[in-house]
Amino acid sequence: MVVLNRIYTRTGDGGDTALGDGRRVRKDSLRVAAYGTVDELNATLGLARLHAAGEAEAGLARIQNDLFDLGADLCRPASAEEAAASQPPLRMDDAQVARLEAEIDAMNARLAPLRSFVLPGGSALAAHLHLARTVARRAERHVVALAAAEPVTPAALRYLNRLSDWLFVAARVANDDGRADILWVPGKNR
Repeated sequence: MVVLNRIYTRTGDGGDTALGDGRRVRKDSLRVAAYGTVDELNATLGLARLHAAGEAEAGLARIQNDLFDLGADLCRPASAEEAAASQPPLRMDDAQVARLEAEIDAMNARLAPLRSFVLPGGSALAAHLHLARTVARRAERHVVALAAAEPVTPAALRYLNRLSDWLFVAARVANDDGRADILWVPGKNR
């Protein structure tokens, strides 16, 4: 259970912050950049949800919850003791990745194949989903950099990779199942 009685603590005023295991690190560390960008991604999805309804809104709500799971995973470095702990830390798992894949396949089945790249835009929901997609890719780059330096849950990286695909396909669905996509026309303005 999370209990937040105080919002400010002054403990980070010197440029460091506490990880989930209590260790203190600089706020510009790879780990903090990774979970901070996941938090930014979650905020962009909150904006997208303002334009979503029904199945789209429910999917975004599930993903926002998953992103808190991902942040919890990333803010707690792996340790040898965690497997034996009475309450091991929350880690991303392959079921979360598989759910995204199934949803991508279901959404993509409704769409005509692309004949060009899609420019971000169209409906308000699609534009917000494209923005979220780019933030997801940045979060993925941060997690890749972190994984090069220290262990990261493999499903965490897979989840972000799949999520950017989910957001792309969901943006096409939000654009009248791709009929309102804005397609790139190479050299159009020469």
